[in-house]
Amino acid sequence: MIRINLLPHREAAKKARREQFFVLSGLVLAFGALVVFAVYTFIGNAIDDQIGRNDYLKKEIAALDKELDEIKRLKEQTQALLARKQVIENLQRDRGETVYLLNELVKQVPEGIYLKSLKQNGLNVNITGYAQSNARVSALMRNLEASPWLEQPRLIETKAVVLNGRRINEFGMNFVLTRVAADAGKEKK
Repeated sequence: MIRINLLPHREAAKKARREQFFVLSGLVLAFGALVVFAVYTFIGNAIDDQIGRNDYLKKEIAALDKELDEIKRLKEQTQALLARKQVIENLQRDRGETVYLLNELVKQVPEGIYLKSLKQNGLNVNITGYAQSNARVSALMRNLEASPWLEQPRLIETKAVVLNGRRINEFGMNFVLTRVAADAGKEKK
């Protein structure tokens, strides 16, 4: 005998599958929402942490910039002090040069030569004067070349002039004053 089931079992199975689908869809949707919320929270916390780190770094950078400005100011002050020290050392070193120059000129100028002017510009010295003969000017140049304090004598010009009814030679000459260490200068005295 053939049995025929007239109960709507297919509709019941469809209904059960539909309910199962909706429950699973709800669970997946809830799980997806939970995952999205977790990711959103994680990213939000990471952003907040990074903002906190950035703020901390900005504060530290500002503090370091202040320190760098202070260091720069101190370096400028140090350079200014070193420049002043160098000026003082140069003045200290150069204060005796005029004395050495005049002392050497007294020693090196031969008889028959009279100096009219002496000009010093740094280490360069220019002298003008009168000589009884050109041989005396040559002797002066040799003496200056041999001097430990004076070097590179260069005759600018020599010309014959009449002074007080006498014929003499007027000359102009340049030379360089040599910087000698203080100990060497004491030995040469």
